[in-house]
Amino acid sequence: MILQGDMCMDSRNRAEHDIIEDLIVFLEYFQRDGDNLTCIQESQPGPAPEGKNLELARCMKGFVDRMPGGFFVYHADGNEEIIYANEAMVRIFNCDTLEEFRKVTGNSFRGIVHPDDLEAVEESIRQQIAASSYDLDYVEYRIITKDGDIRWIDDYGHYIHGETVGNVFYVFAGDATEKKTRLIEEKETFLEEKRQNEWIFQTKLEEYSQTLEKNRQEQFRRLEIIEGLSTDYESIFYADLNRGKIKAYRVGSRFETQFPEGNYVRDFAGFDSDYIRNWVYPEDRELLTGISDAEYIRKKLSGERIFCINYRIVKGGKPTYMQLRVVDVGKEESVSQVVFGYRNTDSEVRREMNQKQLLVETLHEANLANNAKNLFLSNMSHDIRTPMNAIMGYTALARKNLDNREKAGEYLDMITVFGEQLLHLLNDVLEISRLESAQLRVEEGECSLLELMQEIQKTVFFRAAEKNIMFYLDISSLRHDIVSADRDKLAQILSYLVDNALKYTKENGKVTVAVTEQEALKDHYIAYEFTVEDNGIGISEEFLKHIFDPFEREKNTTFSGIHGTGLGLTITKKLVDMMGGNIYVGSEVGKGSRFVVSLPLRLPEACQEALGEERNAVAEPADSKKILLVDDNEINLEIEAEMLRDAGFLVETAEDGKIAVEKITQSRPGTYHLILMDIQMPVMDGYQATRAIRQIEDKNLAEIPIIAVSANTFEEDRRKALESGMNAHLSKPLDMGQLSEVMGKFL
Repeated sequence: MILQGDMCMDSRNRAEHDIIEDLIVFLEYFQRDGDNLTCIQESQPGPAPEGKNLELARCMKGFVDRMPGGFFVYHADGNEEIIYANEAMVRIFNCDTLEEFRKVTGNSFRGIVHPDDLEAVEESIRQQIAASSYDLDYVEYRIITKDGDIRWIDDYGHYIHGETVGNVFYVFAGDATEKKTRLIEEKETFLEEKRQNEWIFQTKLEEYSQTLEKNRQEQFRRLEIIEGLSTDYESIFYADLNRGKIKAYRVGSRFETQFPEGNYVRDFAGFDSDYIRNWVYPEDRELLTGISDAEYIRKKLSGERIFCINYRIVKGGKPTYMQLRVVDVGKEESVSQVVFGYRNTDSEVRREMNQKQLLVETLHEANLANNAKNLFLSNMSHDIRTPMNAIMGYTALARKNLDNREKAGEYLDMITVFGEQLLHLLNDVLEISRLESAQLRVEEGECSLLELMQEIQKTVFFRAAEKNIMFYLDISSLRHDIVSADRDKLAQILSYLVDNALKYTKENGKVTVAVTEQEALKDHYIAYEFTVEDNGIGISEEFLKHIFDPFEREKNTTFSGIHGTGLGLTITKKLVDMMGGNIYVGSEVGKGSRFVVSLPLRLPEACQEALGEERNAVAEPADSKKILLVDDNEINLEIEAEMLRDAGFLVETAEDGKIAVEKITQSRPGTYHLILMDIQMPVMDGYQATRAIRQIEDKNLAEIPIIAVSANTFEEDRRKALESGMNAHLSKPLDMGQLSEVMGKFL
């Protein structure tokens, strides 16, 4: 029966094989062209279908073309060329014709399969054919349609060999994209659920482990609680109120009479009587009454698991602060197991008391500062509104007089004046804000004190002239001009002080600014004093105590008519502190004020080695040598002449080169020993004047040493000076040490 079954299977397979082979023969010879069936391979080996066979071929091809699923046939060897593909297969690739399908796939099975899937697909087909020559092999793979879309294909194929058709595969194919997508989504869902379940399991496992660890730690904590308390407490006891017993775990010296040894157990009632009587401060004994009464303890712990009592003991004749802490450590609803801990809190209490005192003082200072701010705001309200009202008023007047240019110009000038006044107020407020927020730092750099003082003099010259105030600059004791300092902050300090002096000095008054070089300090530092003195309205002795406080002014602007923020001296004090200096003030009402700023300033490295030499050079007598000082700047003439006179020279000045030439020409030989010549001057500059002097017939006059003194310090300027006939070139501002050294070569 088995043999008969196998024979039946072979017969059936043989019949199917013959039918498929005939179908392939027909399909290989024909393709659809509209409604006509035409022969496409006249030279194809084997007989072409004729008569009934041709009609049968038509029917079979029509049937296959109209199958709902894809069907195609391809050679199993060579390039795996496609023999036939039905209309459904063409549609799967989004093609309109068989020719388009052949073009998209390259007319081969390899062109149908996605390149990334081809090797695995062919290997799977080979394995399935080797396992069974009867069953259809099944593979799934991706394809790339004409439009570039990726789709999935179910491929059921079978390999046959025929004498007529050779080695071929015929394949039933279906679009499995939706199925594959669904399977992928289901797989992802499954994997996600698996991950979620694993995460839940892991979380629960960790929670369980944590619970076990917490329980273990809780057991240890309960065992260690008394030992832990003993590190901070000098005495600690465990009481069982139900049994009326108390056990000592740590005993301080003041409980030794009641508990003579460690782990000593005694009756709870009255366990602290000796301690209270012998040690507790008399006024605080009542606080500890009832501590050795079980019912009192239960009542105190009925709502809370802990209560504390702060009291004092007598130690060394002085009160010491202590604390008793009582803790319910039992699990029962009724209070029975209780721990008593006694600890010294003296340092903590006293620190808290000090902090409270500091808070009280801070609050008091804050109230004072708040009052000062309120006063400041009151004054500022007037100071701000006054220029604002003026600006608004003059703006309205200017609008009404647009046709009168003269009046409109006057009003605009007044708007500018009041605008600058308002800007000054705002700048002071912003400056104090920056200082209080610690945004400023001292940034040292090389700085010329002489140049700085000259700039300040130039800045205030016209303001002083408007009030006919005599402004004096005293630099006679300045020996080291170049220092290392924060130039901007130093200038700001002096500007605030000079501004105040001019502001509070009446017309025809006097303001003096001086810089004095004091003793040398360590590490190449020198103490400098900057003094600003006036004979103005002065400051009352009472107000001198608050003169550097923020927002303070002795008289508000409503009464004094002098505008200000009350911040200028505050800013000055903070800047002086930042630079490591001190500021002092002395004043008398009606006679004037004197501010002195003392600052330690460091000499640059280049000046440190010559510190002693420069002092000697300046101090040497000049034997009354006469110098002609030529400069068109009146301030420069005054400063430089004063410096030279202090050094012992006789000085005569000339305001331009022409005057200098005339003075030399009209002088007798030996009148002038040296000329200090500025370069840039009106009428005749220094170069021209030097050339004119060198051309004087009298050689004694023509050969007088001429030293250029100029702010132009480039090498080209030095070269021009020498080419014009000058003997040397020095830069402004004058450095007396350097000048003395150069002059020594010619005098």
